Amino acid sequence: AAGGACAGPSGPASSVYLVGVGPGDVELLTVKALRLMRDADLVLYDRLISPEVLSMVGPQAAMLYVGKEAGLHTRPQEEIHRLLHLYAHAGKSVVRLKGGDPTVFGRGGEELEYLEA
Repeated sequence: AAGGACAGPSGPASSVYLVGVGPGDVELLTVKALRLMRDADLVLYDRLISPEVLSMVGPQAAMLYVGKEAGLHTRPQEEIHRLLHLYAHAGKSVVRLKGGDPTVFGRGGEELEYLEA
C-alpha cells in the first residue's frame, strides 16, 4: 500500500492510500491492506476487485465504483482525481483499491502525482 498523510493550510490531516489487492484472493491481502480497508471513510474501487475483497471493507466506509473497461468508463479520470482530493482535504481516510499492482497497469502513479501536486 502506498500513501500517506497530508494536510491543507488550515484543514485536518488526512490520508489517501493506493492499495493493490494482487491477484484478488482475499487470503493474499496484506495485514496493512486489511487495516486500511477496515478503517477507511471512502473506498474507490475498480472492476477487478472481487466481492470477497470488498466484504472486508469497514461498514462505515462509503463505497464508490470507479471501474473502467474498453469503451466504458463509469467516471472520467479527472473526476476520480477530484474525489480523492476532496475527501483527503476534508480530513477523511481514503483507500483507492486496485487490482494487481496499482502502479504497473493501473493509473496509480498518475493518481499519486495528482495528489502530490
